[in-house]
Amino acid sequence: MAEDGVVPERYPVRELPGAGYVERTLENVIDSDGTLILYWERYDGGTELTAEFCAEHERPLLCLDLAKVTEDAAVRQAIEFIRRYGIAVLNVAGPRASKWPQGRDRTCRLIAGVLDAIDRRS
Repeated sequence: MAEDGVVPERYPVRELPGAGYVERTLENVIDSDGTLILYWERYDGGTELTAEFCAEHERPLLCLDLAKVTEDAAVRQAIEFIRRYGIAVLNVAGPRASKWPQGRDRTCRLIAGVLDAIDRRS
């Protein structure tokens, strides 16, 4: 279940039985090769918890303030991060849609840019 309802079946995710938000956040950090946090000006709450779990479990982390970096620069930094740490499974985190309404569109464009760039170089 997501903040805005049921996650569509096209996404290969599985529910973590009996787990709450904190447990799911931790599993996302542990089950990935690294985490990319995207935010606008500041983050707190669950996004901050994600960063804390990355530090606690010594997992690679890149935090990008999209208020301070252009979309092209963010794509370049994300690609460099993925390559530097050999990331095959990337955990992407950030504020909830209710806290950052533009976040979904910004995140989709950034991830599409990363995938396009990696695809062109393959």
